[in-house]
Amino acid sequence: MASRSVAGRWWRSVRGRTTLGATLIVAVVLVVGAISFSVVLSTSVHGASQQAAEQRLDELAERGDGPGRPGADGRDIENLEDEFVQILGPDGAVRTASDDARDALGTTPLPVDDDARTMTIDGEPMLVVSDDLEGDQTLVLAVSVEDDAETLTTVSTLLAVAVPLVVLLVAVTTWLVTGRALRPVTRIRQEVDGITAERLHQRLAVPDSADEVAALASTMNGMLDRLDAAATAQRRFVSDASHELRSPLATIRQHAELAQAHPGVTSIGELAEIVSEEGIRLQGIVESLLLLARLDEGVTPHDEPVDLDDLALGEVRRLRAAGLEVDGSGIAAARVSGDPRLLGQLLRNLADNAARHARGRIALGVTPVDRHVFVTIEDDGDGVPAAERERIFERFVRLDEARSRDAGGSGLGLAIAQGIAAAEGGTVLVDESRWGGARFVVTLPLAS
Repeated sequence: MASRSVAGRWWRSVRGRTTLGATLIVAVVLVVGAISFSVVLSTSVHGASQQAAEQRLDELAERGDGPGRPGADGRDIENLEDEFVQILGPDGAVRTASDDARDALGTTPLPVDDDARTMTIDGEPMLVVSDDLEGDQTLVLAVSVEDDAETLTTVSTLLAVAVPLVVLLVAVTTWLVTGRALRPVTRIRQEVDGITAERLHQRLAVPDSADEVAALASTMNGMLDRLDAAATAQRRFVSDASHELRSPLATIRQHAELAQAHPGVTSIGELAEIVSEEGIRLQGIVESLLLLARLDEGVTPHDEPVDLDDLALGEVRRLRAAGLEVDGSGIAAARVSGDPRLLGQLLRNLADNAARHARGRIALGVTPVDRHVFVTIEDDGDGVPAAERERIFERFVRLDEARSRDAGGSGLGLAIAQGIAAAEGGTVLVDESRWGGARFVVTLPLAS
């Protein structure tokens, strides 16, 4: 059905439009050229015939006006063969005529005009020219132009046959060449059409032509690479999310079943504490997943003035209240445009990450430079190996599984921080702190 539909609408395809366009242009050019050539040729042939007739007329006129005036008594005119010549008197009557003119016209005079004119004599086209002689006589000559007409007719016939043939040849050639050029595109379309979600690993064959088709195949392969990577990351994310959600639910169920089977082993208070802790952990995971989903959908954050220094000082106070040594001396005034809730979440996630890994010291800094502001959060922990500095922003990645899980980390905090920074037009990078630990640098555009 699809092939029939395409075949029925061939003129709407690239191949059909190219063929129609090329054929139409060539047809117009050839028709205009043929008409122009015919006009020029006709003008040239008629001009040559008229010039030849006038030269012959001049020769006859010189003979008629020469010494002895041989043309006056008509003997020279009458003896002319295969020529239509008349000498007219002042009254316009025929005084002398050649044998051919007398046989065809009798006493009917040829028309006299200052310009050459064409008329039909005895079924044959003739070009008539005239000139004055002495004694108010007029010499009139009619020359056959039948050969000119045959020549022009032959040329017109050849053009009428050649132009459609050339147009047809151009149409067929364009159709074949375009089809050959688009054949790799059809192959690419068929190959891409056969790639499903289960076959995203499949790639297209890139031709060696180094042309636009090869570039298209390379672009399609790049797109397939990105789709494959996204699908792999999505499957891994779903798997990790399922595991993270199943873990607190399994813990709650195990303790509930234990309390039901052995009421004396655990108390209601212990069971309630475990359920509350795992519920809070489960709620945090769900909220993080929902936030990541919103960020993935490209939800436009609220755009309002936000003082980053106030957010950073709030995190300093919170961490100090938890008993940590926090240096906030590097916090300078800086204002950005964005969503205050998301920006607060960004700083809190990075601050909580530093608190989990710090041995005792944390430093926060806010530094505006030109049109950007740099927020730094560093700790004196073990740091992040250079090979892992990109991977830690992936979802559910924990370089220290046991410590992160015990501290309540789900492996989503840094991914959320990076997503918020990207949504606000910024970036998050990690390098080494002054104490050898991790140093996170958030770059955001300053408010106008």
